[in-house]
Amino acid sequence: MKTKKWLAGFGVASMLFTGALAGCSSDETSKEGADGEKVEVTLAGWGGNPTEEKLLKQTIEDFEAKHPKIDVKLEVITEQYMDVIKTRLIGGEGPDVFYLDAFEAPGLIETGVIEPLDEYVTEDFDVEDFEKPLLEAFISEDKTYGFPKDYSTLALFYNKKMLADAGVEVPKTWEEFREASKKLTKDGQYGFGVAPELARQYWVAESLGGDVVKEDKANFASDEVVEALKPVIDMHNVDKSAVEAKEVGATWGGEIFGQQKAAMVIEGNWAIPFLADTFPDVEYGTAELPAINGEKSTMAYSVAYVMNAASEKKEASWELLSYLTGKEGMETWTSKGYALPTRKSVAEKLGYDKDELRGPLVAGASYATVWSEGSNLPIIVNNFNNQFMSAFLGDRPLEEALKEAEKQANSEIDSK
Repeated sequence: MKTKKWLAGFGVASMLFTGALAGCSSDETSKEGADGEKVEVTLAGWGGNPTEEKLLKQTIEDFEAKHPKIDVKLEVITEQYMDVIKTRLIGGEGPDVFYLDAFEAPGLIETGVIEPLDEYVTEDFDVEDFEKPLLEAFISEDKTYGFPKDYSTLALFYNKKMLADAGVEVPKTWEEFREASKKLTKDGQYGFGVAPELARQYWVAESLGGDVVKEDKANFASDEVVEALKPVIDMHNVDKSAVEAKEVGATWGGEIFGQQKAAMVIEGNWAIPFLADTFPDVEYGTAELPAINGEKSTMAYSVAYVMNAASEKKEASWELLSYLTGKEGMETWTSKGYALPTRKSVAEKLGYDKDELRGPLVAGASYATVWSEGSNLPIIVNNFNNQFMSAFLGDRPLEEALKEAEKQANSEIDSK
């Protein structure tokens, strides 16, 4: 098993931790809750908005009511979440159950600090109910290390009045999207508010059959990826129909859309409550992303609950984890629409699959590319973003920029 740099860097401490994992026997696990005593399970995650925090606390209270011998200690880590989690895991003080973003999952799974969950799963947990791409993001070598608690895909957000005034239909193909952006650009208004970063452009980059990551190394300078991304660059530098939010004094896509400086943006579920709270007068719709080369695609961003492999309270931890990602717990957690349920049955029960705004986001879950691609993705992302932006701003050709970024990324990966 490979060892991540952050784990190896602790030297003797890492060896002691590995020994602790090996010594975590079933005897220890079986003692939890002995003699009728309560078991305390620690649950760690990052903070959310007040509504999300209230929903999570309600879900935990419901769990505790159904499991009177288990108390849940909720720990909210507000800054540098992954650094704190990694440090605590190394020190033997990690939480029993914690959030893990799909982006970080491959690297942490690789170290062996996360408990495989397959042996805990019973038939009534209904694994088949999860959207397949979201579940697969937490599977490695046929072992399941987490169950996704929620997600968002990307959808096309469009200003209804702007499209109507310009006589533009909601674009269904990439070619239609580019033409619509041109027609919608006028008088300080842009057709497309774009986020020029790999997390948002990954689905475009791979739309012509290229691989951004190949054998866990950067591959984004390939002809197929460069060709796929070129229209994004040309919309900004040639058509002048696309703009980054910062170029017009906004901070992100939801804001530039709400300020009506862009007629269309590509955003996730998080934009819906933001627009309702901040720009309630904007009339807009959502649609699945325009097809490229005849194929539908989108991105998905997901977070799972995982179990600490060193936990001495595995049985109780699974009870908590399986409730939080089970149908009842997930329904409570996602009931206000701030997060989308990863279980198909819950999405249907809450009506999100038919919802006017959330329906296109839910529809994309079955074919989405999850933002997770090997343990070296963080290195690959940093190098891509730096150089892609230089091409986006017209400072250098796209092919040249991505070749330099790929070379640097793979050099950093080789030196790990």
